[in-house]
Amino acid sequence: MLFYRRPTSKFLLLTLTFVLLLSSSININASDPTSSEDDSDDLEQLLALDEQEDQLQPDQESISRFSEAEVLSKAQRIVLELNSDNSKRVIDENEFVLLLGYAPWCVRSAELMPHFAEAATSLKELGSPLVMAKLDAERYPKVASLLDIKGFPTLLLFVNGTPQAYTGGFSAEEMVIWARKKTGVPVIRINTVNEAEYFLKKYHMFVIGHFEKFGGSDYEAFVKAATTDNEIQFAETNNIEVAKVLYPDIKATKFLGIVKSEPERYTAYEGTFEMENILQFLDYNKFPLVTKLTELNSVRVYSSPVKLQVYVFAKDDDFKILLEPLQDVARKFITKIMFVYIDIMDENLAKPFLTLFGLEESKNTLVTAFDNKGTSKYLLQSDPTPSNIEEFCSGLLDGSISTYFKSQPIPDNNNASVLAVVGKTFDELVLNSPKNVLLEVYTPWCINCETTSKQVEKLAKHFKGLDILVFAKIDASANEHPKLQVNDYPSLFLYKAGDKDNPIKLSTKSGSKELAAFINKQVRPKDEL
Repeated sequence: MLFYRRPTSKFLLLTLTFVLLLSSSININASDPTSSEDDSDDLEQLLALDEQEDQLQPDQESISRFSEAEVLSKAQRIVLELNSDNSKRVIDENEFVLLLGYAPWCVRSAELMPHFAEAATSLKELGSPLVMAKLDAERYPKVASLLDIKGFPTLLLFVNGTPQAYTGGFSAEEMVIWARKKTGVPVIRINTVNEAEYFLKKYHMFVIGHFEKFGGSDYEAFVKAATTDNEIQFAETNNIEVAKVLYPDIKATKFLGIVKSEPERYTAYEGTFEMENILQFLDYNKFPLVTKLTELNSVRVYSSPVKLQVYVFAKDDDFKILLEPLQDVARKFITKIMFVYIDIMDENLAKPFLTLFGLEESKNTLVTAFDNKGTSKYLLQSDPTPSNIEEFCSGLLDGSISTYFKSQPIPDNNNASVLAVVGKTFDELVLNSPKNVLLEVYTPWCINCETTSKQVEKLAKHFKGLDILVFAKIDASANEHPKLQVNDYPSLFLYKAGDKDNPIKLSTKSGSKELAAFINKQVRPKDEL
């Protein structure tokens, strides 16, 4: 499946669970665990050929930093390049193969490649049996089709010929964690203080379990949770001094806690040792107090069980000033509200959200919120100070904050034959008007809307002397109202005086004469017909 797809308004409002954005298919194939030295030689030859081929191809763009060049160099040495000749053999002759299907022109493939290479390097250093491979799906379309690569980039895992979906994250660390769990290392056992100190330096987030013995139902639930979870590294120990290196405040003999490299560093689990309860605890506590949204973590953010999410849009420098007080606010709403930061200058991430509020051109700090259990969205309309943000969040929880509906500025309708209605004037000009109102609902991008607009203009001139009838139009792309739910454009509605709750939908395929006849029948007194 496609690695990235830009979120639509409907997607963001109905799910924000993105989504979207990053999903991969995975397959797995088998190998003979007793592979011969000849097989190893073949793999080394593949690596050498890969290096030669890469050297012959000119660089598409310069590498800005040496560290990036170093990572790519490691990828050339460690990640196998598959083709029509070797793909089946590599997959069949290795127990575990993690394959990246990519296209040279794909921006998302280019973004993922360094992370994939870094993960390959780490797994090799850890002695993992997993073979990391890549396939140019554009160059070898038949191989890509056989491997079910349909979008770019796609990750596929092959294990003894049995396919399973890739469900991990897309940073190097997340790929390493996922790969090790799927190849038989769901939990790392730590026996000494030195091992604990090394582990502490290596992982920015992890789960630590302390048990007197590695057995029993509680321990089994811990291991099942570690195996089922796809994102977080689990560690275990039966030495209390070792455990305290990782989680200083351990007091109980049996203990589980999550550690993160952020101000809210330690969170202890207080529930029963059952797999489902442990996983739920992690889902609610794995994110930092304030999460920076990226294309790599967007799926995880959207799918969080914390459905009430506050989004802060700000320039990077402005957010640095706001971050610490915002963390203090977030700390008061842990597990109830998720706080997300988006760089307002990043159009790919910020604009789809801001468009939902009609604020896509804004460059000032904004605070919004989404209730992902429904389609509600909210906007902080006062200054984004910490105290105002806290009050805003409290209002979200107690229901005192009104749902936000976007609106253009109120226009000047003097001498207009067709009134321009916006979100702020919909009640006044349509629902509360004592007159009959024929409303055209359009969008600027609608191909057929121009024809309908001309028809409405003609009808407005035709019925100019009829005081009980008003003609109006509204741009649905820039204006919203809770009682205006339209999916087809253009649309025509007749709101009859005395029955505004039940508008009559008119056919936009009808000619002007047909529409005029219908309007006459609906709004003129019978003795005038």
